Amino acid sequence: MPVSPLKVGVVIASVRTGRFADTVSRWFLSEAAGREDMEFHVIDLAEPELVEELTLTLGPPAPGVTPRLAERVAALDAFVVVTPEYNHGYPASLKLALDHVYAGWRAKPVGFVSYGGMAGGHRAVEQLRQVFAELHAVTMRDTVSFHNAWERFDDEGRPHDEDGSRKAASVLLDQLAWWGVTLREGRTARPYGG
Repeated sequence: MPVSPLKVGVVIASVRTGRFADTVSRWFLSEAAGREDMEFHVIDLAEPELVEELTLTLGPPAPGVTPRLAERVAALDAFVVVTPEYNHGYPASLKLALDHVYAGWRAKPVGFVSYGGMAGGHRAVEQLRQVFAELHAVTMRDTVSFHNAWERFDDEGRPHDEDGSRKAASVLLDQLAWWGVTLREGRTARPYGG
């Protein structure tokens, strides 16, 4: 019996003006585009309607605002979070999104593409592993990371170490595919009630 493609959300965490996330996420999506076992859905936390929704989580609900993010996350099977490292951590916009959705992340796999200065976003990823564990999600061991990211890409948005970067992305996506199918089958057979 053929397995239907995994619905993978690519969460772009940075909402800063002039962010480098666009370069990193475009590259990752171009690498992932050839996968026949996955379909990709971008969740850019800088989308105006998501900014509005997440901003409203800080105060009382506004009339006429529909919680779109939770619905989008619930419809997906797996996630790749593209995150920078800001001040040894991950962006506040991502923390708002994780806490706002909460149950939609449960029993689903999460991979990471990180970037930043000397640490390449690893400190942000290590913090996110703890948060996703609390949300009952499974994080992938292998990641894609770019140290001093702004020096690692050419003017066309391709990594200088294209082969190494491509290999890292392939390993991450292979792990995500295995966990994604396994957890989707598990949730179908028996709803997760952790």
